[in-house]
Amino acid sequence: MEDAFSQKLRGRFIVLDGPDGSGKSTQVRLLSAALVAKGVRCVAVRDPGGTAIGDKIRQILLDRSHDEMSVQCELMLYMASRAQLVSQIIRPAIKDGQCVLSDRYVSSTIAYQGAGGIPPAEVKAVADVAVGGLWPDLTIVLDLPPEVGFERISARSGALGPEFDRMEMKALEFHHKVRRLFLDQAAQSSDAFRVISAVGDVQQVHHRVMDALELWRPTANK
Repeated sequence: MEDAFSQKLRGRFIVLDGPDGSGKSTQVRLLSAALVAKGVRCVAVRDPGGTAIGDKIRQILLDRSHDEMSVQCELMLYMASRAQLVSQIIRPAIKDGQCVLSDRYVSSTIAYQGAGGIPPAEVKAVADVAVGGLWPDLTIVLDLPPEVGFERISARSGALGPEFDRMEMKALEFHHKVRRLFLDQAAQSSDAFRVISAVGDVQQVHHRVMDALELWRPTANK
């Protein structure tokens, strides 16, 4: 028999998002393992990517040689990858009663393409078509200063030197705008967002994520 925690997460859509270097991918892996250990059926995905089509789009988006790509082109490519991910993976998993964990989602596009000059309302309108109205039950923003994030990325690259992708290579001022737009989204939708500090070691941040999920109370049942 499911306990209250497992019941709460049945068929739910949880996103972990935040600036570059905040540890989203690591935290999704840790959260997925923790939920499985608690008996929660879940599937973890990454956005962009997560499907054969989406992975090809991801390669185009992050390729450092594509520095001429316009912000409008970025927007449409992210949405194309996301549309396939929702149709092929996310929606069927939710229908099956699984908890879906996503490494980024529309909140990233609002932050990054918003920092590039596209108004958030326009991003949301395009996104609503791309995802067929499927919005997360909860988005956990892993927040940290961009300077700290880039120190982590550089350290991760080790002796080979920093290997930034095309989005990571943008100016620091751009990434400060990205951070502000993540925090703005959380402030405007407090029921659907939680902001936690991503400063600290991996396990400290994982405990904060778990605490946020334990304390979260969904606003409505599906």
